[in-house]
Amino acid sequence: MRQFWKLLHFTAMTALVLAILFVSLTTAVSVPSDQIFQYIEEHQNEYVQRLKDWVAIESDSNDPAKRHLVINMMLLAEERIRKLGGTVEMVDLDMQELPNGNKISLPPVILANIVKDPKKPTVCFYGHMDVQPAKIEDGWSTEPYILTEKNGNLYGRGASDDKGQVLAVLNAIEALQKHELPVNVKILLEGMEEVGSIGLNTLVEQRNSTFFSDVDYIVVTDSAWLSNKPGITYGTRGNCYFFVEVECAKRDLHSGGFGGILHEAMNDLIFLLNTLVDSSGHILIPGIYEAVAPLTENEKKLYEGIEYDLDQIMAKYGIEEFRNKTKEELLIQRSRYPSLSIHGIEGAFSAPGTRTVIPAKVTGKFSIRLVPNMEPSVVEKQVTDYLNKKFTELNSPNSIKVTSNIGSKPWLSDINEPQYLAARKAIKRVFGKEADMIRAGGTIPIATHFQEVTRKSIMLLGIGGPDDAPHGQNEKISRYFLLIFLKSFKVLI
Repeated sequence: MRQFWKLLHFTAMTALVLAILFVSLTTAVSVPSDQIFQYIEEHQNEYVQRLKDWVAIESDSNDPAKRHLVINMMLLAEERIRKLGGTVEMVDLDMQELPNGNKISLPPVILANIVKDPKKPTVCFYGHMDVQPAKIEDGWSTEPYILTEKNGNLYGRGASDDKGQVLAVLNAIEALQKHELPVNVKILLEGMEEVGSIGLNTLVEQRNSTFFSDVDYIVVTDSAWLSNKPGITYGTRGNCYFFVEVECAKRDLHSGGFGGILHEAMNDLIFLLNTLVDSSGHILIPGIYEAVAPLTENEKKLYEGIEYDLDQIMAKYGIEEFRNKTKEELLIQRSRYPSLSIHGIEGAFSAPGTRTVIPAKVTGKFSIRLVPNMEPSVVEKQVTDYLNKKFTELNSPNSIKVTSNIGSKPWLSDINEPQYLAARKAIKRVFGKEADMIRAGGTIPIATHFQEVTRKSIMLLGIGGPDDAPHGQNEKISRYFLLIFLKSFKVLI
């Protein structure tokens, strides 16, 4: 009878999933799972210390003053890959121009190789080393850049998004190397994902015929599950972000002197924003739904098996009611249909108090999540034409300007591709249950770009938990998978 270990670091499950994933892609190698777990059990404290060292670096790509810390984080990742025997190229990108006109260096991108055997398939892992801003005064219960363990969770900025997930893969590769790595591994790590992956798209295009030429599969390690049930993401929505600016004067005015005698910019803007969606959430812009593919019966079946508790989600976020009554309806609406959200109004008085100002110029901000077959350029024209038409109907003398600065395409992959079948097999064997096949409601632009440029099979295989709070306060990743492990380990013995 094999020994059951009492404590397992999150990397343990990742290692075994990767082992079976890799073996499922090639029949040439057999990986001894019990020896892998033994190795990980003996080194789990090292893994936690590595994550602690990585979280301690405030690699906030939003803050130019911390750019040197992002670069330091890339150097630390380079060091870890080299210790795995990898060859690493640190690719310098162009300078970044800041809003004030100053220019600063972009952090380098890591292109790495671990093992090169022409007889083996090649898997490329993508991840990022930068993080969102975090301060304890934002509402954190612990210092965000000091990894803190509480109740089986490891708290810290980047613990889940994405340092913990990248480190889990590297630790898993280390464990597998003690026997034999069944595939060739390539790694691409960047330091500007949280601000739009500046410079990365061009690099991918430049290296498509070299670095990516022998890659068979690309795995993005930057995703989360919908529940405690393991998930594989095979699609994401795109995004178009809009600004609609209305101006009624050259300076702010007093409502006592000008109220009631002019067409106020705020009133016009509110009118325009109110014409975008109806009370059911249906987008009112003509043509928006024309490109959306019909829902098939096979798709419906995928949503039926997904684990997602509506009552639990409502209780967690303080939501009184969803528009959709069933789990399936909600998941379909949030992932494979477009949606429009209004995010804010710039220029309006929003501070505490009772200032009676008429804003001279206000800018409404909203976005539309796109689904496959919707083109950002087409959606931008549809929105612009519609708002200009509505403004003309308003018969206002004010000026209007509609602009868009984000046009990320949606991404969708075929779940019957070899690496998806391998990943499903791996998760079934390790966790003892079928993986949830997830179409995410958010946007991961790099997945779309990888697919369009490299024409390789792309898959999102992350270990982010449903409550890890990436970008939020108290971001964390689970340390222990004991209960799942004890259940799934019976499948392996």
